[in-house]
This record gives sequence, C-alpha cells and structure tokens, in this order.
Amino acid sequence: MSTPRILAIVPARGGSQGMPGKNLLEVAGKPLLGWTFDAASGCARLTRTILSSDSEEICAAARSLGLEVPFVRPAELARNDTPGIEPVLHALDVLEEDFDYVVLLQPTSPLRLAADIDAALDQCLQGGAPACVSVSEVEPSPYWSFVLGEQGRLKPLIESSRRFTRRQDLPAVYGLNGAVYVAEVEWLRRERSFVTSETAASVMPRERAADLDDDLDLVLIEALLARR
Repeated sequence: MSTPRILAIVPARGGSQGMPGKNLLEVAGKPLLGWTFDAASGCARLTRTILSSDSEEICAAARSLGLEVPFVRPAELARNDTPGIEPVLHALDVLEEDFDYVVLLQPTSPLRLAADIDAALDQCLQGGAPACVSVSEVEPSPYWSFVLGEQGRLKPLIESSRRFTRRQDLPAVYGLNGAVYVAEVEWLRRERSFVTSETAASVMPRERAADLDDDLDLVLIEALLARR
C-alpha cells in the first residue's frame, strides 16, 4: 500500500467571545499556536500542516512560528455560529492537492503530544475506522451529577438501578476533549461530521486533555506545562 497523504489543519479564528484574543495568547512562555505546531511537527506521518484563520494578525503569528498559511479563511466561515466542519471542508477544497486523511488540531489543546496524534491515526490506519476522535474520562462522573426537579429537588442525571457510593465503582465515562480529530477525506465529505456511529475513540490521559476556554483553564494549563 502507498503511504497515505495526511493533511493537518490548525483552525484559529480571530473572534473569541469567551476569551478575546485567545489564539494569540502566550502560554507558559510560548504562543498558544506554538504548542500545537510543535505536536504536529513531531508527528512524522503528517504530510502537511496548515493554519486556517480569518485574522491577518493570527496568520502573521503563525508564519513567525514556521506554520504554513496558504490562504486567509473567508469571514463568513469565521462567525460564532459557523459549524466547525465548514473550515475543514473549505481547506480541503481550496488546496490544490488530494489527501487521504485530514486531522483537525485545535490550538486550545496545548497539552496534546505528537503521540496523541499518532494514537488517533492508528485507529484509522491500522484499526480500519473511517474516523477517530480523542476522548478522556469525564470528571466528575455524570453518575454523580443531578438536575433540579420540582421545588429544587435533586434528580439524578442518569437513572440507574445501582447506587454508586465509591468513585472506584463508577462506570468509566468518556467525553470529547477537542484535542485530535481524524477522518478519511471522502468519508468526511459525505458525513460532514467527525462524530458518527462509525467513529472510533482514542483515549488520552486527563492531564493532557485540558481545553483552554477561560482564565481558570489558563492557570491549570500553564501549571501543567511548567511541570512538563
């Protein structure tokens, strides 16, 4: 078999409602984009790694790091309500070459390693899955979570005939952590989503799965990067 051609896309739009200027932040002494580019650079199977952004400032910052910027994303694909799949499909359409797989690497996951990208790729290239996403164990467990019912009474989020009193007895529950998304290109064009019933999971440890959404996340991520 020929070596598959794999495109990695780092999406970084200019607007961020929750944390303005997030994609230009310096985190633990390095631009946020730099951590993701380092992880991608350490993954030998990636054929090409590019940035997709609508912001000239972010594009300039990416170029200074050595990250390829082959185009500026159209403004209509960088709105708050733009589905996340659209910039991926746009990049695949704009680039004048064919790829077998595409990898989405969000810059808000700076703790991700090249090994985490490789692990997700293995699920597709060796495991036969058309797509794979990275997940981590959810904490706290939804089995210990509640919604408020009538008169503020606690109602279990997950109804179960078994009562779990020890953390060690809880079923393992996983959630998307946003660090790595992989898919066959033609499959993704058809499904228009990385996550379907055919998608495999690649489990990442929680200490590498933090996603930067707010100032509290920033404190945690910087502390973990400093330890590394």
